[in-house]
Amino acid sequence: MKRDLEGISRKNYDLIIIGAGMFGACAAWEAAQRGLSVILLDRIDFCQATSANHFKMVHGGIRYLQHGDLYRVRESSRERSALLRIAPHLVQPLPIVVPTYGHGLKGKEILSAGMRIYDFTTIDRNHRISDPERRIPRSHFISRKEIINMFPGIDQEKLTGGMLFHDGQMYNPHRVVLSFIRSAVDAGADAANYVEVNDLLIRKDRIYGVKARDMLSNNEFEISANAVLNTSGPWANHILSKSLKINLDPVPAFSRDAAFVIKKKLNPDFALAVTSKTKDMDAILDRGGRHLFVVPWLDRQYTLVGVWHIVWGKSPDRVFVTDEELQEFINEVNAAYPAIQLTLDDVCMVNAGLTLFEESVPGSKIMRFGKRSKLVDHERIHSLKGLFTLIGVRATTARGMAEKAISLIAKKIRKYAGTSETGFKPIYGGDIDNFVSLLKEANNNSAGTIREDNLLSLLHSYGSKYKEVLKYADSNSQSNGEAQDINLLKAETVHAVREEMAQKLGDIIFRRTDIGTVEHPGREALQQCAEIMAGELGWSKSQIEHELDEVEDFYRNKGAIKSYTLEDDKKKVDASS
Repeated sequence: MKRDLEGISRKNYDLIIIGAGMFGACAAWEAAQRGLSVILLDRIDFCQATSANHFKMVHGGIRYLQHGDLYRVRESSRERSALLRIAPHLVQPLPIVVPTYGHGLKGKEILSAGMRIYDFTTIDRNHRISDPERRIPRSHFISRKEIINMFPGIDQEKLTGGMLFHDGQMYNPHRVVLSFIRSAVDAGADAANYVEVNDLLIRKDRIYGVKARDMLSNNEFEISANAVLNTSGPWANHILSKSLKINLDPVPAFSRDAAFVIKKKLNPDFALAVTSKTKDMDAILDRGGRHLFVVPWLDRQYTLVGVWHIVWGKSPDRVFVTDEELQEFINEVNAAYPAIQLTLDDVCMVNAGLTLFEESVPGSKIMRFGKRSKLVDHERIHSLKGLFTLIGVRATTARGMAEKAISLIAKKIRKYAGTSETGFKPIYGGDIDNFVSLLKEANNNSAGTIREDNLLSLLHSYGSKYKEVLKYADSNSQSNGEAQDINLLKAETVHAVREEMAQKLGDIIFRRTDIGTVEHPGREALQQCAEIMAGELGWSKSQIEHELDEVEDFYRNKGAIKSYTLEDDKKKVDASS
């Protein structure tokens, strides 16, 4: 992955994609795999906003049974299966326990019937998933004694047992998105981060490209293409309104979905679903409110807790969670599961991003949740040829929606696009028959020079491509544990700069590696990483300090406040220089 802006400006593409979150990355891979020339752009870094704050769940659609929405059940199950097939290093099954109480809507009879319907509706959920560890088993009932043993302290009044079903979990959403982008680049696509699209270029009734600005140098340039796909999520309507003075109808509403990470491992193997206060207005059968989930995070000593929703009427540039809101969330979890006894000090990181919703009143907790991703052909709506907008509802369905979008675009620009293979073709690092076998191979290759937990993280992040990182490791490094950690950190950092377009310290700490995705890794680790990047990118001492300050600011806010702008960034560096 090379950031060649001069080369980009000289090309004429079939397609420009604006926004490199999950939907943009999947669209780039889909387009490149089917033979279209494509460029993917993002004004900050790849997977920096909503996709970065994903709850890590890969939904199979079970809750859509409450809506009687079998289309979404089938769509979600199909796309969960696709991710388990094509990204076996990054996605795995997650067992979830739902407690049952009494014999009404919260009882085992109703839930068992629902689970049987779900199992039948998703009977093909393991199609072409060869690794038994990646297959989704049938749901089944567990006894009262079993659930008490799994989760001591659970409310036992009228407890009759629980249902155990499986969904999916991402090891790291950033690496999922980056793996789609690397696959696209390997197939011939171009990609560039820190490039803002300021204007859509129009000639008569056709979009023929974009005017862009390099956010790192402030240089402006144009990129030509036969079509533009706007996948910028909460910013999608802003781009249309600013450049073309048009709006989506209706203007999309967004929810701030919030979750947090705690340094507690309540149960290393099973997630727990507890009832929240938030009502789902579209549920045909209401079991008392939407579920909150307490979830072990794959191969980490941490737990994920969420998700809370509130309609967001503020700017998408600054999405935050106040301490008062966070305390309210904690109180709700403690009330639903008293044994957890959370405090603000237990929270390591807050994730907050914007998700497409139905029309709702800003600030409301009684909401109508988004049901369908929006794919808009602006020729049909605004008589503008060559312009398309895709706003997704759930990251799980991004690949499938990308397939639909690229099929439509190819037809509209009269460009032959081959058959889609993205539902079965492994993405970057996903060429793995069996993850356990890969771990054994890596252990043999590393000959004990990498700590087991670090090796596991490396394999989850890079899969079958882990050797591409280790080639930057110092083979003569000392064998003690601290030296091993530093050596691996150096290898990942150099790899991220040279091969994955990392431009800033935060790109590596939060998005290219697993160094800082759960909590502060320590000042020494940040300093080492910054100095390695400085050697690669020629940073001054003032730039190093600024990059460190920026990352520290993120941690001071537990990751919840996203008020970062590159213009402010540049002013601070210039002033300190």
